[in-house]
Amino acid sequence: MNICKLIFLLLLISVSAQAKVTLPKIFSDNMVLQRETAIPVWGWANSGENITVSLNKQTVAVVADQTGKWSVKLKAEKAATNLILKISGENTIEVKNVAVGEVWLCSGQSNMEWTVGLSMNAAQELTNSENPNIRQIKIAKNISSKPESDFKEGSWQVSNPTNTKDFTAVGYFFARNLYNQLKIPIGLINSTWGGTNIETWISREGFESSDEFKEMIAKMPKVDFDKFVKQKIESKTKQIEALQGVKLNTINAEAFKSADFDDSKLITLNAPNQWEGQVLGEIDGIVWYRKIVNLDESQSKKKAKISLAKIDDSDVTYINGIEVGKTNQWDALRVYDIPDGVLKKGKNVIAVKVTDTGGGGGFHGNQADMLIRFEDEAVALDGNWKIQVENIIGKTSENEFPSLAYNAMIHPIIPYSMRGVLWYQGESNAGRAYQYRTSFPLLIEDWRKKWNSEFPFYFVQLATYTTAGNSNQGSDWAELREAQTMTLKVAKTGMAVTTDIGNPKDIHPTNKQDVSKRLAAVAFNRIYGKQMIDSGPSYKSMKIEGNKIIISFENIGSGLMTTDKNGIVKGFEIAGSDQKFYEATAVIKGNTIIVSSEKVGSPVAVRFGWIGDTSANNLFNKEGFPAVPFRTDDWKIITKDAKYKIADFK
Repeated sequence: MNICKLIFLLLLISVSAQAKVTLPKIFSDNMVLQRETAIPVWGWANSGENITVSLNKQTVAVVADQTGKWSVKLKAEKAATNLILKISGENTIEVKNVAVGEVWLCSGQSNMEWTVGLSMNAAQELTNSENPNIRQIKIAKNISSKPESDFKEGSWQVSNPTNTKDFTAVGYFFARNLYNQLKIPIGLINSTWGGTNIETWISREGFESSDEFKEMIAKMPKVDFDKFVKQKIESKTKQIEALQGVKLNTINAEAFKSADFDDSKLITLNAPNQWEGQVLGEIDGIVWYRKIVNLDESQSKKKAKISLAKIDDSDVTYINGIEVGKTNQWDALRVYDIPDGVLKKGKNVIAVKVTDTGGGGGFHGNQADMLIRFEDEAVALDGNWKIQVENIIGKTSENEFPSLAYNAMIHPIIPYSMRGVLWYQGESNAGRAYQYRTSFPLLIEDWRKKWNSEFPFYFVQLATYTTAGNSNQGSDWAELREAQTMTLKVAKTGMAVTTDIGNPKDIHPTNKQDVSKRLAAVAFNRIYGKQMIDSGPSYKSMKIEGNKIIISFENIGSGLMTTDKNGIVKGFEIAGSDQKFYEATAVIKGNTIIVSSEKVGSPVAVRFGWIGDTSANNLFNKEGFPAVPFRTDDWKIITKDAKYKIADFK
């Protein structure tokens, strides 16, 4: 081949490569398009390239702009299956098995990310999950300092026992409820990340439009992630070494599992509680946990298992220097058989090497799941553990700067058409609950502006969970619930109250079926023309009569009820002008609740469910929806002055 022909061939290959039509990953086989509305389709090609887009019986032509970007809007389609979306230019792409139906974006943190495979009755649910009309695309976790044109990884999957185990449980059960009534395809866009705060999901433009946040976002630097990570590691290393009095050292850390290791001067962490809320603070890396358990001779000879609740992200567990088990799944229960001969009379050393790659780190879950269990007894392992940090993993956290998850996981799917949003988030913002009154409505407004659509936005209120505080001490969990309730003032929003179906000892309750049933009730009533009660009693007004306060409600459905067989309503507190709350006697009278206490002669305020663990609350309407937690006072709360701050960047 002569040189001229070679140059011509190389130029031809180069031009062909540049001209290749491509689509964002949201357009893949098995996708679901939103019915009865215009359908945006977009992608990239060579500048000036002629593109045609075809679906069903319609075809639209467009020319790629100077940057190579092109976009069209197809006319609305009715619900359908087994269509082909065809895009033609210099090359042709066929997206197969396309459905048209209802599309919902599912977003938030771990309780929305929580999968069907980890939910209540998972085996049965998965066995019955074969349904090609329910589909999900899971957008891979990623962060970016600027809005991205496409996300890192993800493709549409149909529901079946293999795929569905990884579907968002709240989204899947919601979709199943919809499908059982509507009998049309349901698509879920799963863009979730456990442990994320709300600020990472809001765009820079959203913050710039807010009086609350515009000063913060103006100080946001153009982040050099590599430089930031290096500085963060150096700073955190100095802090941890000063705290524990020991250098970060792999050799020393390995010795941590030895019975002869002197841990007398090391710091302790409480388990099962993740370390971010304790003395270690926000770190990712490897941390060794150590606990000494004394056993008698009979216990040392018994068959036994060790249970360590859940560990975020992975663990290797040793007893007396012998490895007994390891798991690499942040939300899995750790239960390991202890081999014969490992346990000894007297001192036994349990050492757990925990590796956390992001988000929360360390032990979490139910304290009752931390023990050595014998056939006829158990030894508790919850409480204080000695710890030593082996090393710190350097990376930029999704929560260290605003907009990072939005840029990488939301912006790439705009303007994909959808019916609405399902949102489950707030646990990571409890410490800034008062500011959530601003940030949560801001997120809704921001996303609607980006999509140029006032789509419905339905969310889950925080479930019951044992947290610090109460009405007299202050409760950030209750204040976050109040901020969520206040967000209902935003148009086309709806809230599922879950104070009765959580787990006081686990921040990740596995009953996602009832959560989704309540979200679906909102959608059926407000979108899909199936009139029904979709929420529980909510506070309307109060009237003081002597030593009693009479509370009136909205959304009472066919009437108030309590699950107590004696008619006692629990969860109410009452206070006088001294602002000291006491547990109250509360009874139903018609459509009101009469609240009183012998300790409060002149009451002025009532609170209901003003605590993290609201499992005692037993006020419902007769349709089975729980009453919304509330307070009648406007007294000072503990999170009022807490503000979001970006990470230090020097």
